[in-house]
Amino acid sequence: MSMLEWLLQVVLLALLGAAIPFALRLERSLREIRRDRSAMEGSAQGLSEAARMADAAMVRLRASAELAGRQVAERTAAAEPLRDDLRYLIERAETLADRLEGLVRAGRPLANEAPRAAEQPLQSQAERDLMRALALGAGKAGR
Repeated sequence: MSMLEWLLQVVLLALLGAAIPFALRLERSLREIRRDRSAMEGSAQGLSEAARMADAAMVRLRASAELAGRQVAERTAAAEPLRDDLRYLIERAETLADRLEGLVRAGRPLANEAPRAAEQPLQSQAERDLMRALALGAGKAGR
């Protein structure tokens, strides 16, 4: 072998020796990338499972919301006649209250004559109730 061949082989050995640390670093990096890829695949599977579970939860939530909406609509529909009945009763009560107020005002002058009327026995429970209401009204008016 000639000197040139020996020199080329030494240069080649030096280059191979310099390449070994780079090859080791490259191998470690590739190992980490493979490990990270498997972890990423596991994460992707976990993410897809979470997305599937979220979709299922949204379907259940929609079904619950629709059921609740139907129940509210049914109860509202059932409450409508009751609301109308209550409005009618309130109107009737206001009318009766106005009539009663008019009777009380008309009966106040008679309340002053109540002691004379008390001498006569009252005929019915309604008369006794009216006299009691008049007496209470006159007592409150005097205060």
